[in-house]
Amino acid sequence: MLWIIAILLGALGYLLGSIPFGYLIAKAYGVDIRQCGSGNIGATNVLRIVGKTPGVAVFICDFLKGLLPVLAVLYILRQEKSATAVNIAALIGGCAILGHNYSVWLKFKGGKGISTSAGVFLGLMPLTLLGAVAVWGLVFYTTRYVSLASVWAALALPLIEFCLPIFGLTERKPLLLILAVLLSVMAVWRHRSNLLNIYHRREHRFQRKTDAENS
Repeated sequence: MLWIIAILLGALGYLLGSIPFGYLIAKAYGVDIRQCGSGNIGATNVLRIVGKTPGVAVFICDFLKGLLPVLAVLYILRQEKSATAVNIAALIGGCAILGHNYSVWLKFKGGKGISTSAGVFLGLMPLTLLGAVAVWGLVFYTTRYVSLASVWAALALPLIEFCLPIFGLTERKPLLLILAVLLSVMAVWRHRSNLLNIYHRREHRFQRKTDAENS
């Protein structure tokens, strides 16, 4: 019975994750974000094309649609065994990320899942997320490529999740490690065009404010 509920919650998580906030918010500004910039519906493309406020709004909405389902499941199943609650929450979080990346409302096209994944990991593995954010910040600061920073952060996730229990900072949860590996692979796959653009020096690079003023 519990896993029937889990499957239903997974479907709900997918539908919630499928809500294309980037498309909807940009559309409210009269822009079809799929036809502009990189064509991605994520926060970065919205920020570049539409502006800072809508870009931040997209990030928050995409982040929350990963975080809130996980927190809701952990709360609903708080009377169950900890491992069971975490496993089902991981399932729902994974479904939300799938929904974002392959939205049923956009003919199974979508974003790249970084913001939504961050929300899921905050709910399930906050220390792992903190390490990945540090990697993201370091790579972005040195290269100014959002996509490259996102790829390196995604690659760091399973490594950090694997290492934390070795140092006694978290408990070993195999399903969370598997989830980290799967999301890492998915993130790299979704960024393959960006990596190719970086190789050919076609990728958009965020300029530092001083650089932009001097250019």
